[in-house]
Amino acid sequence: MEAYTDFAKVYDTFMDETPYKMWAGYVSGLIKEFGISETYDQGISAAQDGEEISEEMALMQERNLVVELGCGTGSFTEEMASLGYDMIGIDMSEEMLEIAREKKEESGHEILYLCQDMRDIDLYCTAGTFVSVCDSVNYLLEDADIVDSFKLVNNFLFPGGVFIFDFNTLHKYRDVIGDTTIAENRDDCSFIWENFFDEDTHINEYDLTIFTAIDDKNETFARSIETHLQRGYTLDEMKGFVEQAGMVFVKAIDADTHKEPDENSERIYVIAREHGKDSVNI
Repeated sequence: MEAYTDFAKVYDTFMDETPYKMWAGYVSGLIKEFGISETYDQGISAAQDGEEISEEMALMQERNLVVELGCGTGSFTEEMASLGYDMIGIDMSEEMLEIAREKKEESGHEILYLCQDMRDIDLYCTAGTFVSVCDSVNYLLEDADIVDSFKLVNNFLFPGGVFIFDFNTLHKYRDVIGDTTIAENRDDCSFIWENFFDEDTHINEYDLTIFTAIDDKNETFARSIETHLQRGYTLDEMKGFVEQAGMVFVKAIDADTHKEPDENSERIYVIAREHGKDSVNI
């Protein structure tokens, strides 16, 4: 699984039309409907400096914690924090996290960023909600990788907590973007994105050629190349991974129509619930 390196510098430029605020609002609605986490705006407040934290308050803080896997440059994380959620962002690209931390300094949000592989999550406590958007799960190429990652999510979920994630479908890679070339040009940067879909493995390889201006007049550009691999999955496969990881499958939603997924769905939200821990009353 490749980490974003040079592409991190221009990632936000080329993702500037991504509706992170709308996504955050929708995911927040799913948390309210299916989850257990609440925002500070709903009357939940962190302990002040020097204030003793009771066991009940500590449990409440864990229940209301939201962890984002594959947070990238923190754009979605910031939107969730703006809605009042206590956020932790996890990503394996230090370059992406450097940009996320710069955003945190500017916004003033108290977000904790951790550089970790989602296959090796290690937290200091449980969290009421895990989220993952923008097809981060598709970077897991093997069945065992997904199951292992989901097992860790289940392990670190607060009793009764939920995992809300999206994934790009096999249909999207095979029938929509597979074997296509996408290019975009801006004043100070440009990229060429070449897709190569493998029918046997269901893995989509995309080769990114990035040109970034290295002078103030945008006359000289540096070229860099990155290769990324993502695997397309069916909803039935994802349901199976959720169940193998010990969680309970709750619901699937077409990310574009917000209706039941069908054979034409390109991106799907899955809601899974923690299973295996005793409930906690607070």
